[in-house]
Amino acid sequence: MPASARRRRLSPEREQAIFRALERVDRECDRTARLGADPIGPVRRYAGAANLEIAGLIGACLAFGNAKALRAKVCDVFDRLGPDLPAVLDDELDVFARLSGFKHRVYLGEDVARLAIGARRVQRSYGSLERCFVAAFERHGALRPALAEWVRAIRSAGGLDAASGRRRGAQHILPDPEKTSGCKRLLLYLRWMVRKDDGVDLGVWKKVPTSLLLVPVDTHLYKLSKNLGFTDRATLTWETTEEVTRALRKFDANDPVRFDFSLCHLGMLQRCPSKRDAVRCEGCGIQSVCRHWSR
Repeated sequence: MPASARRRRLSPEREQAIFRALERVDRECDRTARLGADPIGPVRRYAGAANLEIAGLIGACLAFGNAKALRAKVCDVFDRLGPDLPAVLDDELDVFARLSGFKHRVYLGEDVARLAIGARRVQRSYGSLERCFVAAFERHGALRPALAEWVRAIRSAGGLDAASGRRRGAQHILPDPEKTSGCKRLLLYLRWMVRKDDGVDLGVWKKVPTSLLLVPVDTHLYKLSKNLGFTDRATLTWETTEEVTRALRKFDANDPVRFDFSLCHLGMLQRCPSKRDAVRCEGCGIQSVCRHWSR
């Protein structure tokens, strides 16, 4: 029996209690302060749709590992590329030169250069990265295959497919939604692009409804989701992401990722444990509805 079928349904009373807790966490989240620990912070130095589409993709794809370290690496890339990304990326040899020597985890400057150049080529061809995604969605009628086609277009345009046979970073920097991965970084990018500008998300894409979005489940939100009873899957896969989103969609069908930012940062601050821990759980906004504490 699949895990989704085994997961016990939440009672209406418990769902309402969880919703009230999520609203409280979201209301009390200090977004201005938390931007300093989020990869969207450096992205917001840019202005204009063409800049933000590419800056957002770079920032989201590098959102891997320690938050402080990855923010520093995103800033490093942006410092190297400068304030006008489309203009710089049209000079492709210059892009490789600017990013030479860059390294973050498994990624080298070559991987980031190919990602940025591929995104710029697709942007130039379609008029925007949004138009490329919308065209793919109109063909498929579903998020996952549309996102997979969008990814293939950027990978092909930037030469990431050719490089992936030689380097792990080229394979990892832009994941394939058709595989089992939860694709947190791609779904994070979509959240930034699609949700309206609220000081965190960017609201660049106007033709994609927020109801289409899936929650970008990272390790923090995965632990929280298990503790709230949204999923009991043993691994974080695309199906886990869909299951968590289904649970959150009950609270806001038009914007199922509404609580993502505040919940993710709650998890970062609390270092959400997988068992009852009086010290680490102290002050947690969802403690009253956590399966380790609630009756």
